[in-house]
Amino acid sequence: MKKIMSLVASLTVISAVCAGVLAYVDSITREPIKATAADNERKAIRAVLPPGTEKTESVGSALVGKDASGKIVGYVAKGMDSGGYGGDVVLMVGFQPDKKTVVSYKVLQAAETPGLGMKLTTPEFSGQFAGKDGRSLSVKKDGGDIEAITSATITSRAVCRAIADAQGKLK
Repeated sequence: MKKIMSLVASLTVISAVCAGVLAYVDSITREPIKATAADNERKAIRAVLPPGTEKTESVGSALVGKDASGKIVGYVAKGMDSGGYGGDVVLMVGFQPDKKTVVSYKVLQAAETPGLGMKLTTPEFSGQFAGKDGRSLSVKKDGGDIEAITSATITSRAVCRAIADAQGKLK
């Protein structure tokens, strides 16, 4: 019995030390991680807005991009779909002033299969969405005109739904 209590005490001390170290590391890394995520989001916004955008203004859960004269040149919204192969697919999507036509998208979060599903970041795949209505997107297997990533149809469908989600946030 004495040996068991000794082992329990040792494991308790080791667990407490590990928990303390993890809490310390979390406190040190939390703010830099938040800052990096915010910086990535700002870069994605700039990348998906149409050319000529000088400033952005918040409009509900989206942003409107304006040129130097104040004319609207496009919109940006974040879209998400939880049906990706590896979980959530979160995109920053740019739209033309008509709030329908996709300019482009940038991936903010995706845990898809390396080498297959992560091809959602390639220009060959993402370029298919430019100039199309975000709400009517679907892969060819579903009767649409988006060529799915080979062996990653689930990811391709998730991208289509995330773009439609982003478009739905435009008022």
